[in-house]
Amino acid sequence: MEYVYAALLLDAAGKEISEKSIEEVVKAAGMTPDEAQAKAVAASLKGVNIKDVIKNAQSMQVQAAAAPAASAAPAAGHAEKKKEAAEEKKSEEEAAGGLAGLFG
Repeated sequence: MEYVYAALLLDAAGKEISEKSIEEVVKAAGMTPDEAQAKAVAASLKGVNIKDVIKNAQSMQVQAAAAPAASAAPAAGHAEKKKEAAEEKKSEEEAAGGLAGLFG
């Protein structure tokens, strides 16, 4: 996880997320960097806009919080709304797919 945190910190600072920069952050935190993990994180995040992924994750939380309120709505059209929500969730999960391997 420290490699993901390092990448998030680099992104927040507006720095390039590279294998070397991730290793430097991990080393600055007092740990011994693992080149393979730093390389894997850097490769996984190549071309990923971290700010967009975080924004999408936050919107998913809002949708999850709104779900109980939606269940109180009348049953008419419920199946259609459920299908649309599932399709929307699937699309968001695909967008964040590049990050999924980092947390496994």
